[in-house]
Amino acid sequence: MLNCRQTRRARATQLAAWVAAAVATLGGAFAQEPKRTAFEVASIKPGDPSNPRTVMGIQTGRFNAANATLKMLIDFAYDVRDNQIFGGPKWIDSDRFTIEAKPEGAATGPQIRLMMQSLLEERFKLALHRETKDGQVFQLVVAKGGSKLKEVPDAGQGGRRGLMMGRGQLNGTAAPMENLVAQLSQQLGRPMIDKTGLTGKYDFTLQWTPDPGQGAMFGPPGADAPPPPDPNGPTIFTALQEQLGLRLESAKGPVEVLVIERAEKPAEN
Repeated sequence: MLNCRQTRRARATQLAAWVAAAVATLGGAFAQEPKRTAFEVASIKPGDPSNPRTVMGIQTGRFNAANATLKMLIDFAYDVRDNQIFGGPKWIDSDRFTIEAKPEGAATGPQIRLMMQSLLEERFKLALHRETKDGQVFQLVVAKGGSKLKEVPDAGQGGRRGLMMGRGQLNGTAAPMENLVAQLSQQLGRPMIDKTGLTGKYDFTLQWTPDPGQGAMFGPPGADAPPPPDPNGPTIFTALQEQLGLRLESAKGPVEVLVIERAEKPAEN
């Protein structure tokens, strides 16, 4: 009988120890917030108002932007389009900034986006929250006859890759579909869902005649501007199907938006 009692007490003591250890572990996990990633060095200066061209992107592991508005920087940092950003002071669409930011060591694209979020919070005092609304979207699908995109090997961290965009022209170099989708969404002013099923990296050239006011210059730092579009060329919808073998379908679905609560102009450094 004594042995049974001792056994039960030993089991109860062991169970209590396990519970205490689990509580301590969970308490520590909830108490510790994930460390915010930040750039090692970041410089912000006013942009050049006399230069209408904007360049922005990641090059050799660094983030560079010239003549970018705060809204453009938010687009990049949170991977959204202009039409998904609401609120904020008027200057977020007009004032332009030149930014050079270097992470400590190597960093991936998603990591640099998180660093940009920290930079915007710290230097622009940006505060925002997310909401979901029903809205019109485009679905990008492969057209009848198949894709005409040229798949290429990944250029790697040091190789040249990404997009260069001019008015009515988009050049892709080892670019994933997410890059094309992001720029098409920006051009057409509507959120876009990739339903192509294409997962590689692609070289392509897309040329179309934009509507008036459509298509600001955008591309990686140091890129040469492409020639102006043919005034008699196709619409972007026709060009996508004829040149890339892709098609846009209108649909309705949930759209995540960002609502700006506060933003301040940064001090130059």
